[in-house]
Amino acid sequence: MAAPIDLELKKAFTELQVKMIDTQQKVKLADLQIDQLTRVQKHAKLTHTEITTLPDNTRLYEGVGRMFILQSKEEINNQLMDKQKTADEKIKELEQKKLYLERSVKEAEDNIREMLLSRRAQ
Repeated sequence: MAAPIDLELKKAFTELQVKMIDTQQKVKLADLQIDQLTRVQKHAKLTHTEITTLPDNTRLYEGVGRMFILQSKEEINNQLMDKQKTADEKIKELEQKKLYLERSVKEAEDNIREMLLSRRAQ
């Protein structure tokens, strides 16, 4: 009678191990994406602060591939603000995803603990 329970526990442990490894990889990926987005956000913010100090009649160019396009100060400021806003939204989404992944792993661990406790009670 103990053999089926042991097989069940073994199966549960292997599933948890696979889930943990998968989740850890996803969390690391989310962390890397968050770091990259914060760098983009910081770069856009620094560029925006530098541009605001320039006079309004200054000629500003935006780099596109291997060429530069003349843009107005207002257009570049709007683009930089949009970059900051989208990066901020994506960071929030990734943090929510990270919390969900960590919660799901914790729930799986709790389920296995309950399984062990019920086995010991028998």
